[in-house]
Amino acid sequence: MIEYTEKIREKVLKRLDTSREIQDKEVFCIIDEVLLNEEDSRFLTLQQKNLYRKRIFDSIRGLDILQELLEQENITEIMVNGQGNIFVEQFGVISRYDGQFISQSRLQDVIQTIAAKSNRRVNEASPIVDARLEDGSRVNIVLKPIALDGPVITIRRFPKESITMDKLVQFGSISSECAEFLKRLVIAGYNMFISGGTGSGKTTFLNALSHFIPKKERIITIEDSAELQIQGVANLVRLEARQENGEGENGITIRDLIRTSLRMRP
Repeated sequence: MIEYTEKIREKVLKRLDTSREIQDKEVFCIIDEVLLNEEDSRFLTLQQKNLYRKRIFDSIRGLDILQELLEQENITEIMVNGQGNIFVEQFGVISRYDGQFISQSRLQDVIQTIAAKSNRRVNEASPIVDARLEDGSRVNIVLKPIALDGPVITIRRFPKESITMDKLVQFGSISSECAEFLKRLVIAGYNMFISGGTGSGKTTFLNALSHFIPKKERIITIEDSAELQIQGVANLVRLEARQENGEGENGITIRDLIRTSLRMRP
């Protein structure tokens, strides 16, 4: 299947006019035409053709093999350990995914696409980067020589519907008395620290706490990579740090953002 997909993909790429902006619908049309004219395609079922169609499109306009994983809402974590090892977390259980990138170069293309869309840079000189996807998912990328066995991508997905403090109380994650106490602290403007291990729910808990912030306040968020989903606040300013460029210039640190935020009536 991998060889056949790559064969069709190359033919589609040759027919794409890269000198202009191409709509997704046009890409699908070209894929359909190539598949229709391919002699081997007459032995494929309709289901198989649709599968090839989707995977070829994802490899051209999406994030290749990762795209179908990102479209499954019950997957909360995607872990890529090099070209051939992909693991996913579903309902708190980690399992190996039956799929892989066709080549190291394809994996590198996906990595650079993710980094570029977040205005980040990742290479052997700067082998570690934090980025995010368009849906808000958090991405961590580590390249060689730090990652000894090939590029590593870790994608943390967040629920589309924000979890409120009321839901946390219903889940039994926190008592109603404790939630009321925290609400009073937030309204009073106390400094608060939220800490915990990886995947323990720090960002989720902070988002839930943010619902207690009075709506008349001006909120400024400062993040290394934007993850917070503060809703219901009209006067909201979101700031994100920026990496240095290839010449080591134009970087904006969290320290810089905190300093300037003090002059923004936070």
